[in-house]
Amino acid sequence: MLSPRSFFDLSEFPHTPLFSASDPVWTALTRLKNYMDKFVYPQLKSPLLPEGEPLAKTVVLHEGQILPAAGLDIVYGDTTKQQLRVLSDGSVLTGATVIMAGSVLMGGQIALGHGVLVESGALIKSPAIIGDYSEIRQGAYLRGYCLTGAHCVIGHTTEVKHSIFLDHAKAGHFAYIGDSILGRDVNLGAGTKFANLRFLPGNVLVRTDEGSMDSGRRKLGAILGDKVQTGCNSVTNPGTLIGKEGLLMPNTTAPSGYHPPRTVLR
Repeated sequence: MLSPRSFFDLSEFPHTPLFSASDPVWTALTRLKNYMDKFVYPQLKSPLLPEGEPLAKTVVLHEGQILPAAGLDIVYGDTTKQQLRVLSDGSVLTGATVIMAGSVLMGGQIALGHGVLVESGALIKSPAIIGDYSEIRQGAYLRGYCLTGAHCVIGHTTEVKHSIFLDHAKAGHFAYIGDSILGRDVNLGAGTKFANLRFLPGNVLVRTDEGSMDSGRRKLGAILGDKVQTGCNSVTNPGTLIGKEGLLMPNTTAPSGYHPPRTVLR
């Protein structure tokens, strides 16, 4: 019931070693730090890409090179639909990633996939792994140990820390996501907040019909199965698990515990 398979289709996710079929789904968060610390990151050292400072000018990453955007043509189409294009003398630089002026990268453990867009004002602290054709929008704040699959969105003034996004997961607007996992095709309505810390001391408990389980974690936000949707200004209590295709309606606070697939929380 609480295995990764019951929440996610992991067949195409490139970071499946985070998940164990025999352990509860939240143990992926316990493995996340070690997994990301051992990941092999590209070297992004260049005067064009100063660490910890707002970029003075837009840069392009392509086939291991860090290129100035000056002289290149950039078409800012829908990143998640692979419509971001960079051209040099009319030829497309396939898979080029764009880091816009005004964004900030902090630390040497940052991996940006093919066709990624990092917009002005975004701040990414290492370690971070951003999958192909994902978009980090203006004002996004990635606080470290953030891992996304492909075609994801971390949106305007959205804060993320120690969390996992599967492919096509989107948190487009004004969200807080801490110690959480978003399944494939999850979409968060504007203003969604995941509480991840109990007021009282002790580990977060996960309530089920068979009794409460100790997560072993002081901090545990939400785990949303594939295709879960949340409405605007919704909130989850620590240790909220929503099964596949569940709905959390607008202005609703989800109680802690496990909610089966296709549950509608009002």
